[in-house]
Amino acid sequence: MPKSAIRDRFNHYQDALDFLYTQLPMFQRQGNSAMKKNLDNIKALCAFLGQAQNDFPSIHVAGTNGKGSTTHMLSALLQSQGLRVGVYTSPHYKDFRERIKINRQFISKHEVLDFLHLILPKLEEIKPSFFEITVAMAFYHFSKQGVDIAIIEVGLGGRLDSTNVILPLISAITNISKDHTQFLGDTLEQIAAEKAGIIKNNIPVIIGEKQEPVQHVFLQKAKEQSADLQWAEDIVEVVFDQAVGNGKVQMADRTFSFKAAWFVDYQRMNLQTAMACFIQWGQITDRKIDWTVIPQALEELPERSYFLGRWMTLGESPKIIAESAHNEAGLAVVFNKLAKLDYHQFHFVLGFSNDKDLDSVLHFFPKKARYYFAKANIPRGLDARELKKQAATFGLKGRSYVSVKNALKAAKRQATKQDFIYIGGSIFVVAEVL
Repeated sequence: MPKSAIRDRFNHYQDALDFLYTQLPMFQRQGNSAMKKNLDNIKALCAFLGQAQNDFPSIHVAGTNGKGSTTHMLSALLQSQGLRVGVYTSPHYKDFRERIKINRQFISKHEVLDFLHLILPKLEEIKPSFFEITVAMAFYHFSKQGVDIAIIEVGLGGRLDSTNVILPLISAITNISKDHTQFLGDTLEQIAAEKAGIIKNNIPVIIGEKQEPVQHVFLQKAKEQSADLQWAEDIVEVVFDQAVGNGKVQMADRTFSFKAAWFVDYQRMNLQTAMACFIQWGQITDRKIDWTVIPQALEELPERSYFLGRWMTLGESPKIIAESAHNEAGLAVVFNKLAKLDYHQFHFVLGFSNDKDLDSVLHFFPKKARYYFAKANIPRGLDARELKKQAATFGLKGRSYVSVKNALKAAKRQATKQDFIYIGGSIFVVAEVL
C-alpha cells in the first residue's frame, strides 16, 4: 500500500486501531501465520526509534503460566515505593491500550496515533507484525514518559520473542509447562530452553518454581551467561491460609500478612516470584524498601495495576467467576481450587482457540456439570458446535451458543442461587464478559 494511502487511514485513533487489527499479522487472532522466527524486525524498529528500549531500567518476565499476574503484582510493589512503573503485557482484554500503561494509566489514543505516524516511513520496508509494533510502541512510550522502571512481559517463549531486545536489571521465569508446543517444542526441556533465552550475560535471574525436569536447563544457561540464578522459594515464602483467605509473606528478616479478595491459593507462587524480584531489585539498586506500605499495595493490587481476569468475581448468588487459565498446568491449579468449593451445581461457559489441544484440557472438567459452549469473537475461535462435539467424547454435555454473552445468559437462567458459574477456556472468552 502506498505511504500516502496508509497515512490517509490514520486520521483518527479508530483508523489506527483498525489498521493494527486488520492489516498486520496478529498471533492472537490468526495463529501461526503471524509468528516471526527472528528478531530482525524489532531490532530494525528499535534502531529507527533511537534504541528507546535502553532509556529506562527494566525487569523481564517470562514463563508458561502466571507471568501476567507476576508482572502486575511486581508493578504494584514497585509503585508502593513511589516509582512511575511502565508495564507491557499481552494480550489485552477489552482495550488495546491495556498493553501499555504507566501506574495503571493507559497510553493515550493520540499517542498511539502519533506513534504510527512516526513509524510510517518504515512500515513498508520492515513489514512488522502487530506484536512487533506494540512492543516498539511500549519502548518508545516508556522512554518518552521517563518511567523509573518498566516491567516487560514476554509474549511467547523468550529467545525469539520481540521483547527480548532489552537488557534488564533482572530476568524472571515463572514456571514451565506444555503450551504452544508447535512453536516452543514438544518437551518441557525444549520449552524451558526457549524461555531461558531471556537469561543474559551477568544479569541475575529469578526462577519462580523448582521443577525437577527443567532445573538443569536454567542452571546450564545461567552458567553459560555468568548470570546469578536464584529460586524464588529460597528468597521468600508466601503462604495462603485457606480458612480465612489471608496471605502471609515470610522473609529472612521479616514477616507480614495481608488480606485481599484477589489472592486465591493458586496465586501463591506468582506472588512469591514477584516478591523475590522486588527484593532483588532493592538489593541491586541499593534502595531502602519501605515495608510498611507493602500489605496495602497487595490489598489494592487491582486498583494499582489493572489486574483482570484472574479468578475474577462477576456476581454472587449464583457465584460467577471469570478465569483466564487456558492450558494444562494452569487449569490443573484452578481445578484443584474448584474441587474444594461446595456448591449445588456447576455451570461452565467455555470457549477455546481452534489450535488448542483439547485432549490436554477437557479431561479436567467434571462430567456432572452443565456446559454452555461458545466461540469467542475472533478468527482463531473454535466453532461452538465443534467444541460441543469434542467435549462429548469426554462425557461433557451441554448446548452450543452463537456468542459468549448468549451462553452466559443461558447459564444465568439455568443456575440457582446456590450454584456456581465458571467462564473461561480462553482469555478472549473472558474478555467478552468483563
